[in-house]
Formats: sequence, C-alpha cells, structure tokens
Amino acid sequence: MPNGVPPFRADHVGSLLRPVALREARAARAAGSIDAATLRAAEDTWIAQAIAEQKAVGLKAVTDGEFRRAFWHFDFLGELGGVDMVETDQGIQFKGGQTKSYTLKVTDKIKYVPHPFVADYRFVAEHAGGAVVKQTIPSPSVLHFRGGRRAVDPSVYPDMDGFFNDLRDAYRDAVQDFAAAGCRYLQLDEVNIAYLCDPEQIAGLKARGEETEGLLGRYAELINGAIDGRPADMMITMHLCRGNFRSMHIASGGYDPVAEVLFNGINVNGYFMEYDDERSGSFAPLRFLPKGKTVVLGIVTSKRGELESRDELLRRIEEAAKYAPLDQLAISPQCGFASTEEGNLLSVEQEWAKLQLCVDVAREVWGAV
Repeated sequence: MPNGVPPFRADHVGSLLRPVALREARAARAAGSIDAATLRAAEDTWIAQAIAEQKAVGLKAVTDGEFRRAFWHFDFLGELGGVDMVETDQGIQFKGGQTKSYTLKVTDKIKYVPHPFVADYRFVAEHAGGAVVKQTIPSPSVLHFRGGRRAVDPSVYPDMDGFFNDLRDAYRDAVQDFAAAGCRYLQLDEVNIAYLCDPEQIAGLKARGEETEGLLGRYAELINGAIDGRPADMMITMHLCRGNFRSMHIASGGYDPVAEVLFNGINVNGYFMEYDDERSGSFAPLRFLPKGKTVVLGIVTSKRGELESRDELLRRIEEAAKYAPLDQLAISPQCGFASTEEGNLLSVEQEWAKLQLCVDVAREVWGAV
C-alpha cells in the first residue's frame, strides 16, 4: 500500500469502549434529565479525548469511537428516508444473549436525506490534528439481511428489485455527501457476507422465506452501485466479522464460500477480516486477493482482555503471507471494542494495550505503521 494511504499497516475497525461518564450522560438524556445540547457537549469532550489517545498509541487513522451511537448499524440506517427504527419483542440473538429489542422497518420509499453522521464526521476532522479520519457506516446489505422481505412494506415495494435499487441510490448519495465533507477513508461494516459462510445462517434465511441462491452476487452489485462514482482518492474498506456484542458472536465458518466474489467482485480497496479464532477458518481464501488490494488481518481479539503474544502474532502473519503477499497485509483487532454502547468484556486499559500491540507489531514486520 502506498505511504499515507489507508488502510494502514496498523489500523482498527472503529468502535471504542464508552467512558462511564459518557454512558451516564446518554442514560440521562434517554431519561429526559438533560437536553440534547448537553449530551452533544459531553460526546464532543470524550470524542476529542479518544482522538488524542488513538494518536498517542501511534495509529494513523482515527475515528469518533462511534460514541454518538447505540448500535453500529441501526443509528445510521434509521436516519435514511423511509426507514424507521422501532421497538420489537426481542433483540438480535447472539450465542449467549440478545441485544436490546429494536429492529428496522421500511415504511416508505428509501432515500437519502441530510444525515447527522456527516456533521459527526466534520467534528472529528476538525479535531484530528493531521491524522486521517476514518468514517464507519453499515454496509447497505444490512438493511436487507436483518429483516428481509417481511421488514419491507409490500405496498411500498411490491417486489424487492425496487427496494435494492432505491437502497443503492440512497447509499450512493450518502457516499457523495461524505466525500463532499472531505472524507477520504470510508468503511462499510459488512457482517452479512461473513454470515453467508455459516450453514446455520443460510438455513435461517431460508426458514423466513428468503431466496439465498445468488444473494452474495446481489450484495456485491448493491455495494458496487453504492460506491460507484466516489472520488478517485477516496479509499473504501469493508469490515467482515461474525457478530460482536458483549464479547458474544453469532456465526461461524471460513471465508471459502465467498472469497472469490469478495476479493474480485467487490470494488473496495481493502478488507478488515476477522481472524482471531477458529471460527474464521484458515488463511487459504487469501489466495484470491488480487494485486492492489489490502487485507487487514484481525488477529488481535477485541472480545477478551488478555494480551496476545507478540511471537504468536508474528507467526500468524507469516502463515497468512503464504497465501497473500506480505506487502498487501496489515494488522488490527478483529472487530470494534463496542459494536453497541454496552461494549465488550474487557477494560479500557486492555483496549489501548491491544491497539498499541498492533502498532508495535506493524513496525516490527513492515517497518512502519
């Protein structure tokens, strides 16, 4: 990867553990005891501190830690025109528990309207102090995978072709809006393609009446259409994982069923790939990685606090380099530390130690971050 162009040799997925004071402020806002401006000021303070801490450990890309969000996905999607975030009977089922009980419903034509995340991006850019600002948003496929046909009002979209077309166009407008604000590093959080590697998830889609044959290709077309026309210097990456909530997961399965389309059929610049345990399979699918693209190896876990062995990380990078050139690889945690505001089961100190470890290993392996 060229110097100064993301993804970087040491990078991170995006979300960070929420400070206790920030969680208290968000709870106070939900209870109506403080107003929106007071919460915004608290978020601003903690985001500025998080930016400084990311830079202090040596990261070249900084995010807002997703501190203004409750969920990694719903907060963005629920602000699209035609999409409502609603309470439901149960949350998303993980291996060991459920999230808070919310879901998304498509109740009108999907369209892009001025999005609060763009203002959030500008705040980070104003406080980045020379660091590259990374903006994370859910992949457009999330709106389909999460609820499918039954979450879409049939009077609005009698067939799903119109749904996918409008979703593509809304995302294309969002990408252009971020670009106009100066964003040159955008990440699509694309968990669903990794879920398609799990027979249990495929069975669940079929049980609710979804057509799974060709779904990978449809998602690839959707993503390509969404990012088509972006500025030539706007780097777009894709993060793949198998679920991340309170250190729990949803899916398992190696990338083998999707690798060829993932690497050669989707027009992104890089991939953040979960590789922190046996659920992710082997590095063999990396053999499909074409020249000019980067895989960021998620070999440091964000789910547990114990710090990985430097020697083990070096060994795993060496193993991955048997399938893809070392110059096209990088290192990061396998996921964010707080995909929802509850956060994973580790301490803030452990979080920063893991990010520092990524930086140190990158310097040892590649001579630079």
